[in-house]
Amino acid sequence: MNEEVQFILDAAKEQMDSAIHHLESEFVNIRAGKATPSMLSSVKVEYYGSLTPLSQVANVNTLDAHTLSVQPWEKQLIPEIEKGILSANLGFNPMNNGESILINVPILTEERRKDLAKLAKAEAETAKVSVRNDRKDANNELKKLDISEDLLANAELDVQNLTDSYIKKIDELYVIKEKEIMKV
Repeated sequence: MNEEVQFILDAAKEQMDSAIHHLESEFVNIRAGKATPSMLSSVKVEYYGSLTPLSQVANVNTLDAHTLSVQPWEKQLIPEIEKGILSANLGFNPMNNGESILINVPILTEERRKDLAKLAKAEAETAKVSVRNDRKDANNELKKLDISEDLLANAELDVQNLTDSYIKKIDELYVIKEKEIMKV
């Protein structure tokens, strides 16, 4: 296979990989009712004048299936951590006990589960659109090359096969997330 063609295929694969990674990170933020430290991964805390990820200023642990504990490394950060959790708009109400912050993760209602499943479906569709755009970009790049029609057709087929495999992976990730969300 032509080096230029291989370069384009590799670039398309890299772009599609990034769509999968983005989808996985979005799925982490869609909670499934069970408390996990990753629920607070989007929280930023004001720390010496700059916004810092919560994981860099505190330990986040699960006490049980519905309670998170945030143990700051410096006690004076507790108000800032509370502020960061509230401003992250995750729907959590942090409780300060002077030593740490406890977060009660409410049990999800059936309606809320369905809403979260729809949100997960929308994220999956966004990832599919991204993969299809990567396919279109790769095909456009291939058409710019000075190669034979046979080589072009084979390369486009390779891009399509790559696209199909990534779309299938997105569907698989969605099915897993949907089961996780709908499990009571």
